Amino acid sequence: MLGKLIAGLIFPCLLVILFSRVTYNHIVGLLLTLALISVSAYKGYTHSWPLIIIDGISLTIGFWYSKRMVKNFKRKKMNEE
Repeated sequence: MLGKLIAGLIFPCLLVILFSRVTYNHIVGLLLTLALISVSAYKGYTHSWPLIIIDGISLTIGFWYSKRMVKNFKRKKMNEE
């Protein structure tokens, strides 16, 4: 159970950041990560409410960071032109 809690803290945040970096859009990154987490919950890998809450917190942190990252990328691109 402890391993799932630690993974729930780390992986959703990293997935949002990864998908945002690949698509250059933080909303698409969040939606792709939500889709993956929804499928895993449907398959039965999410068993408890604390794990769902931790996933939500991690998604929020990843969304916040990826929003800043995309904004900085767009600002740098505007300065280069």
